[in-house]
Amino acid sequence: MKLVFAGTPEVAVPALDALIASDRHEVAAVVTRPDAPAGRGRRLVASPVALRAEEAGIEVLKPARPRDEDFLARLREIAPDCCPVVAYGALLPRVALDIPAHGWVNLHFSLLPAWRGAAPVQHAIMAGDEMTGASTFRIEEGLDSGPVYGVVTEQVRHTDTSGDLLTRLAFAGAGLLAATMDGIEDGTLEAVPQPAEGITLAPKLTVEDARLDWTAPALRVDRVVRGCTPAPGAWTVFRGERLKVVQAVPVPDRTDLAPGELSAAKNNVHVGTGSHAVELLWVQPQGKKPMRGADWARGVRIAPGERAGA
Repeated sequence: MKLVFAGTPEVAVPALDALIASDRHEVAAVVTRPDAPAGRGRRLVASPVALRAEEAGIEVLKPARPRDEDFLARLREIAPDCCPVVAYGALLPRVALDIPAHGWVNLHFSLLPAWRGAAPVQHAIMAGDEMTGASTFRIEEGLDSGPVYGVVTEQVRHTDTSGDLLTRLAFAGAGLLAATMDGIEDGTLEAVPQPAEGITLAPKLTVEDARLDWTAPALRVDRVVRGCTPAPGAWTVFRGERLKVVQAVPVPDRTDLAPGELSAAKNNVHVGTGSHAVELLWVQPQGKKPMRGADWARGVRIAPGERAGA
């Protein structure tokens, strides 16, 4: 089939690579978000998907909005059979959805109908899910509500950050998306409507969502830290300034600390929760680089009874 691939961030690149490598399909063009400011100089930088497509000699389309008439006209000229999508980052209007004969097929990083929305992996970890996965579905105008072609499953490890899990799903999902294109082409794959039960939503996490509540149990604190890593980054307040918690682990045998109470030893720093303590392995003070928790604690000289989160 002739394909036009839509995607933007690094997590979409494995799927693009899988389709480029396929001997059954032609990636005629790539649609991605416009170049965006990045780095200290805030210079415009092309998306990872755009860079990979340019490297492969594939035409790159960067519409400001996917309803722009110039973009729609070019899409009609290309006349793709199908448009596979991975984390494109913009809503597709009906006029665009109707152009390819087989529609737009999205690779979504959850087992639909669970975790519809922008942050499925983060929410799965924060909710304590033991199993997640990826789904391919035909895009409709509703939020991730279209019929499903296929799924792959992935176990959520107790040490997974959202970055770890998303990396594994990106590669597993790339194979699923390529297989879905194969099945659509040869007519062996039919999309099945999603069940009406089991729908959960995964909106984009805000900075406030990532603020740690030390009165919550240690298990909840651990899940928020892992779910918000690398972005938006779990954080707390210490001496009036924001302190990012990059990595923390529960310490089940330490129950003598009040919620938020800090305790520093030579090689570790613990903080109390609503159950038992957690150890701050890596933190990032405001305006500084990440550092080991014990090194940070030595530098700030934590006083007895001093608390985080106040």
